[in-house]
Amino acid sequence: MPLLAKTSEGKAAQVEQLIAPTLASMGFDIVRVMIMGGEEQKTLQIMAEHSDLKQIMTVENCSDISRAVEAILEVEDPITGAFRLEISSPGIDRPLTRLSDFDRFSGFHAKIEMAVTVDGRKRFTGRLLGVEENAVHLDLEDEEAEVYLSFQDMSRAKLVLTDELIAAAQAGS
Repeated sequence: MPLLAKTSEGKAAQVEQLIAPTLASMGFDIVRVMIMGGEEQKTLQIMAEHSDLKQIMTVENCSDISRAVEAILEVEDPITGAFRLEISSPGIDRPLTRLSDFDRFSGFHAKIEMAVTVDGRKRFTGRLLGVEENAVHLDLEDEEAEVYLSFQDMSRAKLVLTDELIAAAQAGS
């Protein structure tokens, strides 16, 4: 079965499994779940967006998600010790965590970091050209080359903030 998303890992993945059904029933998809910081100042960060991608996230949406997540975590208690809960939208220069994100944002610039070396390097920046099977097609414009990067082998990816991306966000695409 192909890997379709990298939205969390470790303890954050456990939290995601607990909250995902509730968020889905509320009309939201999880973009990323992360636990950051040490034992003294731990933060649980949840990025979410509307399942209907035409809707924008509001402060009220984040507040609704926060209340639902707090109720689940109060009962399930998957994180030891105190932590701060942070709910947000992914923003314009968002992380790309699902294979479908690379198709959705085809034509825009992205930075991709690989877990393994590809052609002698781990970091790539270029224009997204979509997905073929489980590989992201990227145009390395500065090098006049194209590369296919295995989604399975990616460690991180995000959109690059450009005038083109800002204009598309303002236009509602």
